[in-house]
Amino acid sequence: MAEIRNVFDIASRALSAQTTRLNTVASNLANARSISGSEEDAYRAVRPVFKTRYADDFADSGLSTTDVTQIVSLDRQPEKVYEPEHPKADDEGFVYVAAVDTDEELVEMLEASRQYQNTLEVVSTVRALMMRTINMGR
Repeated sequence: MAEIRNVFDIASRALSAQTTRLNTVASNLANARSISGSEEDAYRAVRPVFKTRYADDFADSGLSTTDVTQIVSLDRQPEKVYEPEHPKADDEGFVYVAAVDTDEELVEMLEASRQYQNTLEVVSTVRALMMRTINMGR
């Protein structure tokens, strides 16, 4: 893994983590209400797992960031619906609807979007301060 050297490294990893989070939300929303013929094959919502990563010189610099370590499926049961005429219905006439809560996904999307925007604001502020510092030296 690359070193954590400055605020731009931290922001880059934070943006990447939130992008992964937004991608999992998009996948969950795209598969919401999808139907399967068995409980095992039914889609289950996924979430990224984050881990704090500290700089090698953390004691001196205090720098840390986050990385996505894995993406896991949530342990939720799909909804069992009786639709004997559906082509994917099992022998008993049931289909299984994806275990995705769209309201929860929208909240997750809003939160990830806000975190992404906050990180962009930090980068923008740091760049503006750097430019002001450079102009002071002229």
